[in-house]
Amino acid sequence: MAMKKTAAELLDDIYNIAYWMSGSKEGASHLVYRTYLKVSLKTPEIEVFKTFRDSYFDSFIHDKIACIPKPSCNPMAHLGEVIIQQEADVKLSVLLSEISGLKPCTISKVIGVPLDNIRLWLTSGRRWLAEKSVSMDALYRVGVSYNWGN
Repeated sequence: MAMKKTAAELLDDIYNIAYWMSGSKEGASHLVYRTYLKVSLKTPEIEVFKTFRDSYFDSFIHDKIACIPKPSCNPMAHLGEVIIQQEADVKLSVLLSEISGLKPCTISKVIGVPLDNIRLWLTSGRRWLAEKSVSMDALYRVGVSYNWGN
């Protein structure tokens, strides 16, 4: 049985996940700071990751949601918010698995969704992040000509 990490031992993992989630050093530092303000050195591993998730949603997701027009009486009005939150959770699921080595059942406890959802998210999320990474890499290579054997 693997030993659970302490909050102090999770610091590097939290920073790396924060960097991937926020996309910047400043955003990562902000998330680490907010997370560690709310935990102690004895906080269980799952609670540290839950606190990180909450800090991310408080810091980054609310800004994205604020751009969505105010809800109406239409039952579909909250769909944009749900999509933004789910996209963040899919990305977080993959990062928790790949960076921290968490098992799907543990990720399920951190995010609060059924294990089957996590398994699906890990499969599709890895593919989505890989495609996104490749497309972002292409943006950085503007002006570089690729000859793919044509």
